[in-house]
Amino acid sequence: MLHTLTLAELSARLRESTSTAAEITQSFVERARAFNPALNAFTEIYADEAMILADAADRARRAGFPVGPLHGLPFAVKDLCHIAGRRGGAGSRMWATRIGTETAAAVERLLAAGMIPIGKTQMVEFAFGGWGHNPLLGTPRNPWDIETHRSPGGSSSGSGVAVGAGLVPAALGSDTGGSVRVPAAFNGAVGLKVTWGRISLHGTELLSWTLDTIGPICRSVADCALLLQALAGPDARDPATLSQPLEDFTRGIQTASARNARIAMPPSAQLPDFMHPAVAEAWEEAGRRLAALGAIIERAPLPDWNFDLSQPASAIIAAEAFTLHRDWIEDENHAIGPVVRQRVLRGKTITSEQYAAALRRMQHDRASFAEWFEPFDAVLLPTVAIPAPALTEADEVSPIPGYFTRPANFLGLCAISLPCGFANGLPLAIQFVGKPHAETTILRLAQAFETSLGPRPNLPDLASLT
Repeated sequence: MLHTLTLAELSARLRESTSTAAEITQSFVERARAFNPALNAFTEIYADEAMILADAADRARRAGFPVGPLHGLPFAVKDLCHIAGRRGGAGSRMWATRIGTETAAAVERLLAAGMIPIGKTQMVEFAFGGWGHNPLLGTPRNPWDIETHRSPGGSSSGSGVAVGAGLVPAALGSDTGGSVRVPAAFNGAVGLKVTWGRISLHGTELLSWTLDTIGPICRSVADCALLLQALAGPDARDPATLSQPLEDFTRGIQTASARNARIAMPPSAQLPDFMHPAVAEAWEEAGRRLAALGAIIERAPLPDWNFDLSQPASAIIAAEAFTLHRDWIEDENHAIGPVVRQRVLRGKTITSEQYAAALRRMQHDRASFAEWFEPFDAVLLPTVAIPAPALTEADEVSPIPGYFTRPANFLGLCAISLPCGFANGLPLAIQFVGKPHAETTILRLAQAFETSLGPRPNLPDLASLT
């Protein structure tokens, strides 16, 4: 069935003329329409428009025009990436009918690659939350437990659910403290957090201009590389992108191997008290598997301050979020979720001295961590310390969702989360954390690990939802 295939597999079918873009797109549109009422992954589905674009893609291929590997394949867009002429609310009821006046650079690049947007995905309001809650527009449902409404992860909740449930083969997300990796982990998908400045933020609703990144959520590591190849690159509208090295990410993983890679694993004593035993064991097993693949696993304690970075990171995010939303956040007449409102209002209490101190600490800690990281190719960590909890048990002030993910944003690193097993039917995940601009390295390691696991698990069974 087409919805079970990865982008790379779908691309091969187009190349071999065993499927058409129209057939592929219709398969995903129909699946999204069938299951979205129960899963609430999409805010809007572009069914008619997607089929028109798919027909055009097929015409171009039949006419013999040169097309790339993503041409004619569908994707979904997190609702903070604007599309001109389309609704874009950044997860807020306040902006539910707002129409975009420009198209985000990330969407532009995928359109230029010939991809077909099939809709916008639900998200945490203003992208400010790790569990995926959205009390005013509804929280997407994690597809791996039909009986209990479990956390979909945030803030790219709808993108994670849409990919995890097979409603779309790939989706755009954003990651300020784990918002690509956490939804990917909870929904059994692969999520890539890129180095800040790899992918243009132009046309994206910001949460924190210092820490925000755009990244793909996909079914496989190879698919993340395919999307990164299309998304990365300089954009004069976002000066942060202008100094990045140019690479071929898809070629970089063609010879994926973990042999002789030096991978740091912190000792188990550094794991938090709230660590779920199944996650800890899956992480340990991942280390053993990588060692069997020829990697050099070194038990290296992370700097003592590594897991204390939530406070300065939170100060930066809250201060910048308040600056962005100050014109409406205090007005009770605007429909804004109470928890998100409280988080943004915290930024009002952060003084200029505190904000400057957090930025200065960020630069200091980045230099210190670079020195610690120098001997290694990657750090192997769990993505989230627990499997997806029931939504009623997800404490909004808990440090759990971003405990292992937020340091990478603060330290300017890249990271990729990928599945590593199940516990009671719920996906578990590990992440490879890499140095700045080392996406090729972590993609190669992740590809080697993913290949060693054998065939992909089946998608969750959604039959009872129809």
